[in-house]
Amino acid sequence: MFTNAYSTLFQHIRRLYLCIDNSTKDNHILVYFFLSHITSRLDLVECQKMRLFKPIIAAHRRYGSSALSAQKWIYAKTFKGEPNQQNFRLEKEELPALKDGEFLAQAQYISVDPYMRPYMMAYPEGSLMIGGQVGKVLESKNTSFPAGATVFGQFGWRTHTVCNPSDQPMNGPYTYVLPDFGSLPPSLGLGVLGMPGNTAYFGLLELCNPKEGETVVVSGAAGAVGSLVGQIAKLKGCRAIGIAGSDAKCHWLKSIGFDGTINYKTTNNILADLKKIAPKGIDVYFDNVGGQISEAAIKLMNLYGRIAVCGTISNYNTSIEKVTDPMRMMVYKQLKMEGFTVWRWTDRWTEGIAANLKWIQEGKLKWQETVTEGFENTPAALIDMLKGGNTGKAVVKV
Repeated sequence: MFTNAYSTLFQHIRRLYLCIDNSTKDNHILVYFFLSHITSRLDLVECQKMRLFKPIIAAHRRYGSSALSAQKWIYAKTFKGEPNQQNFRLEKEELPALKDGEFLAQAQYISVDPYMRPYMMAYPEGSLMIGGQVGKVLESKNTSFPAGATVFGQFGWRTHTVCNPSDQPMNGPYTYVLPDFGSLPPSLGLGVLGMPGNTAYFGLLELCNPKEGETVVVSGAAGAVGSLVGQIAKLKGCRAIGIAGSDAKCHWLKSIGFDGTINYKTTNNILADLKKIAPKGIDVYFDNVGGQISEAAIKLMNLYGRIAVCGTISNYNTSIEKVTDPMRMMVYKQLKMEGFTVWRWTDRWTEGIAANLKWIQEGKLKWQETVTEGFENTPAALIDMLKGGNTGKAVVKV
């Protein structure tokens, strides 16, 4: 009875195994675990009689972590102007067997962010594309990162990673197990509950100290950071104005609480429009773009205004724009302008995540993602994001 029932079952499983494409090694691992689970409950002698155990052992040898290969995107050609597909090359890499202290993670979501464009200019051709990802731990020899855990890691654009956290620099949150997001998607660990969320939280609250009744202007307002800055400003009792690149984005900003918006691509005079929408001037300017938009905003700053410089995406793909020297305005209006990266608050990283998560759970903070399907489309997702094709956080679902 055993032989007849389980022989049929195993024949179906073996057909499934043989039909899986060789390039999808993660599927092989799932089949191996399934086969192992079943055979652990069967009589070994019967399995051997039926010659069913041999392919199971072969699957383990071939598709264990010691033979798993990763796909990765390489920075193939130095960026000149807007990135294109020729700047990237897809490669495979055989992964080593795990050592003590290491774990194997499979990417679920990969982040694409504006900073990647200027930062990669410091890397030689042939380097792995940088960036964060959220992944699942498949196998582990590190008790702090158990199998099944969902992790954030600065692993770059790759499908699988063997990581030893102790080998990473200590000046940033390079790898950590994500806290419990409840019913929220793990991809938020790349957005509102990750680096962009903390950038908005600390950049606005620590550098700009917004006060109730003040006017806060945000450029790049429909992006991963800017959309959160405006909402946090509203939570602090401020008036929030967002500058974005389409009518659809401006409409969305108003739907999440912004008091006013400007479409910089259709306006004929950004300075005049800012004067109309901010008649009492600007107290806080959160700058994500630089260039002429920032030139106009600085001209309308009030006495003792504060400016946080988070990014300059307007010139990432082009030469730097020539704008009016702001130094005279800085002196006469006694302005405070400070550039920053979020890594200065690594010792308070979980504070920002916890605060943003609490606001989401209370219905006070809205988020949106632009999701690109498929690891093979990661370069296209970056190219599109740098052209303003995203609303909220841009991520790739692997």
